[in-house]
Amino acid sequence: MGKSSSIKSGITFPVARIKRFIKKSAPKLRVSPTSAVYMASVLEYLVAETLELAGNAAKDNKKTRITPRHLQLAVRNDHELDKLFSNVVIPQGGVLPNIHSALLPQKSKKKGLEAQTF
Repeated sequence: MGKSSSIKSGITFPVARIKRFIKKSAPKLRVSPTSAVYMASVLEYLVAETLELAGNAAKDNKKTRITPRHLQLAVRNDHELDKLFSNVVIPQGGVLPNIHSALLPQKSKKKGLEAQTF
């Protein structure tokens, strides 16, 4: 019995299914088998990276389950993933914690003590 293309390439994502989707999207074009392997490996890397960052965010919040909030925090705190997901809305993700600098209390300067130096 032959090996599947996913096992041959050493990745988890289904190469044959991705090749089928590529062929279905452009039926008149020929599709190289390596293009499906490349796309599957890129997708697997993106998922692994996103889940690793989301898992770290969940661990920081002392949770054992990744929620949409953790995905939102992971994506928005990483510059490259934020650029990739710029037009994506994650339902139940919330917003990043941010306090505008004008709303923070002002630091008082002690000018009176500096003027009385002899």
